[in-house]
Amino acid sequence: MSTVTKKKLVQVIAQMKGLHPNDVRDVIQAFLDVMTEHLSKGDRVEFRDFGVFEIVERKQKIGRNPKNASVPIVIPARAVVKFTPGKKMREDIEKLPSAPKVSPQTPSFPPKLG
Repeated sequence: MSTVTKKKLVQVIAQMKGLHPNDVRDVIQAFLDVMTEHLSKGDRVEFRDFGVFEIVERKQKIGRNPKNASVPIVIPARAVVKFTPGKKMREDIEKLPSAPKVSPQTPSFPPKLG
């Protein structure tokens, strides 16, 4: 699997639709700006079959420094964006083959040659 960037999306959509990449980039950026604006106001952004973006409040919690576990660290409550996939996306993702299971084996050292 690979990472798909905005640049890659622009290239793919421009080729698919026969549009100039600058026009596609402007539309994608405007789309992202409007989504960000609405989410920052606390609005819920919903796309049928794709999914829902919404703001949820994470509660305050106590964390620990692994180097000094006796000192508690307060992690304050904060707002985060939550994404819930839609029905079609969920179904498409469920069709993906699962990651291969790696059986824990102890490697033999030195490696056997021949």
